[in-house]
This record gives sequence, C-alpha cells and structure tokens, in this order.
Amino acid sequence: MSEVFRAEDLQDGGVALKALTPPARLAVFGDPIAQSKSPVFQNAALKACGIETQYIRLHVTPDELEASLRALPAAGFLGVNLTYPHKTAALPVLDAIDPAAKVIGAVNTIAVEDGRLTGFNTDGAGFLRAIREEFSVDIRDLRVMVLGAGGGAGRAIATQCALEGCERLVLVNRSVEKATSLATDLAPYFRSDRLVGPSERLAAVPHDPAALRAELEHVDLIVNATSIGMKRSDPPLISQALLTPNLMVYDAVYAGGRTRLIEDALHAGARAANGLSMLLHQGALAFEIWFDRPAPLASMRSALEAV
Repeated sequence: MSEVFRAEDLQDGGVALKALTPPARLAVFGDPIAQSKSPVFQNAALKACGIETQYIRLHVTPDELEASLRALPAAGFLGVNLTYPHKTAALPVLDAIDPAAKVIGAVNTIAVEDGRLTGFNTDGAGFLRAIREEFSVDIRDLRVMVLGAGGGAGRAIATQCALEGCERLVLVNRSVEKATSLATDLAPYFRSDRLVGPSERLAAVPHDPAALRAELEHVDLIVNATSIGMKRSDPPLISQALLTPNLMVYDAVYAGGRTRLIEDALHAGARAANGLSMLLHQGALAFEIWFDRPAPLASMRSALEAV
C-alpha cells in the first residue's frame, strides 16, 4: 500500500480508518513518511498470521504528535511505530516506558492497551539480531565503533552495545560534545577490568581521519548510524585506506543498492551488510510486542526483499 493518511484521519474515533478493509489498527508516524517500508513487511506479517488488521503510513507533524497519540485508543489502534522526528518527542505523552527505552531516551514502538500508551525501543535489540544474522557473532564479544553516536539510531545502537557489555565502544560524532555526553551516560556499564589492553573500553572522538585512524586499530565492527550514504554523491565516511580485511562493517542505511561505505569495505576485503536486516528485526520485535507471539519472520523478509 502506497497511500499516506493524515493526522486528522485519527479524529472522530478514526471512523475512516475503521472503515478500511481490513480496518487500520496499526501505523507508522513520521514527517515525512511516504518513504517508509514498514507497511510492506508488517502487512505481510498480518496476512501470514490471519490477523484482520492493516498497517498504514500516517503523516504526523511535530505539532500534531501529542493529539495523534492521544487519539489512538478511541480509534481502536493496537499500536504504532514512530520514526523521525518523533522518537524522543513522544516520551512525555506516554503512560509508561519500557526500562531499556528509558536508558536509550527514545521510543520507536508504542503499544495501546486499556487506553494506556506504553513505549518501547526495538532499534537496539533489532540491531543485535541483525549483527548475529549478518556476521554470526554477538555484540558482547566485539569492539564496536558507532559513527553518528550523537542521537537517534546511533544512540540506541550504542546504548544497546553498552547494555550487552561489549568489549569496547568507540563513539564517533562530528559534534564530539554529543558523543562525550553519551559516553558520560554509558560510563557505568564499562566500570570493570574485563578488557586488559592498550585502549580504554569506552571512548568518544570527533569524526576526523586522525582520530579514526588511531581508534580503528582497536575495533572489530564499524556501524554507520548517520544518514550519510543514502545518496551516491555523499562523501566517504571513512577513507578506504583505513578499512582492512579483519573488519566487519554494518551500514544502518538501507537505501537501494550498496552504499559507498559498503562498497569500500568489500573492496578492502572486509565483511559488510546494510540496514535492511535491522529494519526487519526491529519491526519483528514490534509485532511481538503488539501480539505477544513470534513474528512470521520468513514472510516479513520475503516482502521486504521484494520491494
């Protein structure tokens, strides 16, 4: 389904949305939202499970967010996903927040039950599943560098790495102050003697070649959580000369084709994957929250790969 609905469609108890066949009881909120792939695989999951509900795109601006969230119970919604720019702004509106989402400081999934809104964040856990799938390793065994750790998906990924107790975490951001602030928040998770070696277990550095060169000697996995790479004209995130065959590279960007970072990594002999697997797994986790049952992952994957 390519149609985009608007915030006003939730008003009056969502009469128009209930009249759809099947009725819309799930959605993704964003501004913009037409590009979202979530309906593709969520509707495939609903169909595979025989659930008479559909998942739609809802264009919700920041000014419309609070009213739209509060309208969900009367509209008969089971839940929603949130994308840019709503993941942090929704927090004050919620009745309850999952502990992991509190640590991350953002929600991307909301469940509606008995008129109450509960927020979750499946980005971090979806990332973990994606890394296991793509590279057959666990984050706890890796030294990880997160590019774009200042907020959004980067913060969720970095926080999940800390919660899992990864061997080492390097936070990289063009505004190093944001990376340093996150490092301060995550420092309690790295107070141990687990790693004995020449480098600190937690570091925050600016996104410049000299800093990257120094840190990459002590990194196993590079994660791109910036938006750079969506366009072919984007500049390189890391000089190809710094990429080596021992590295794993995960680019959370899931635009069509290979990003420049993935191409450079593969050319260097490194293993690399894009963000489609994270998109899939964070969506599967949301489905499991809403329906308290395993997501039909094979059906969701087939639908996503067919787009």
